[in-house]
Amino acid sequence: MMNDELKKEIEASVANALREDVGSGDLTAALVDADAISGATVVARESMTLAGMHWFDEVFRQLDDSIVIDWYVADGERAEADDVICKLVGNSRALLTGERTALNFLQTLSGTATATARFVAAIEGTTAKILDTRKTLPGLRLAQKYAVRCGGGHNHRVGLYDGILIKENHLKSAGGIANALAAAQRADQDVMVEIEVESLDELKAALDAGAVRILLDNFALDDIREAVSINADYGFVGAELEVSGNVDIDSVRELAEAGVDYISIGALTKHVRAADLSMRFSIG
Repeated sequence: MMNDELKKEIEASVANALREDVGSGDLTAALVDADAISGATVVARESMTLAGMHWFDEVFRQLDDSIVIDWYVADGERAEADDVICKLVGNSRALLTGERTALNFLQTLSGTATATARFVAAIEGTTAKILDTRKTLPGLRLAQKYAVRCGGGHNHRVGLYDGILIKENHLKSAGGIANALAAAQRADQDVMVEIEVESLDELKAALDAGAVRILLDNFALDDIREAVSINADYGFVGAELEVSGNVDIDSVRELAEAGVDYISIGALTKHVRAADLSMRFSIG
């Protein structure tokens, strides 16, 4: 689940977060003896799916790479209330300085992973996949998309550079569905090309224009079922179908059972509720 791009992103994100929090120095931690050694334990205070251990590790690596961290729950695994997530031993000042930054990453990303896991569980047994969107917290896109994968979800395009998604304003600027799709084909980019439609008539126009992936934006459930039927009538030239808009945990299974391929949910990364974790210190 890790690659060079993500490793570099983690290093930079952690450096920025420490710069923001520590600034010219941790005045409170400086009250502790410089040579003091402490142990610490991170404990879950609720059920969750973990994500963010690499960011957590990087915080303490940048502060003091002699700190030892032992993990008992790994990214993508489930933890229950009172479970021990990890234990740390090292310089007391470094542990105290890094505590909040490390927990911020771990709690935020575990919140995204936990929310994703709930949606994935809700559609279990169907062929649909849960996707994220670009509605991410600024500066944490790769981190949150990693967390979505930890929760069992899948990533949509990372940004504007690795996929084409033709939306309403693009259609207006390009002169309609057929023109926009033709322009995408002429661009000859080796990336996903998807077009958003807002009605069954637009769906038919997109299929007629050779669309291979179509986003059904804010369709009612009955219209989604009709869209799946229309798409099936196109046989081998039918498109992959994605639904998006106002998806919640109560509606997601019906959407999946309607026969779509993907369900994209902005709330996974936009409406983040941090997982509840605490770090408890012991001296000596």
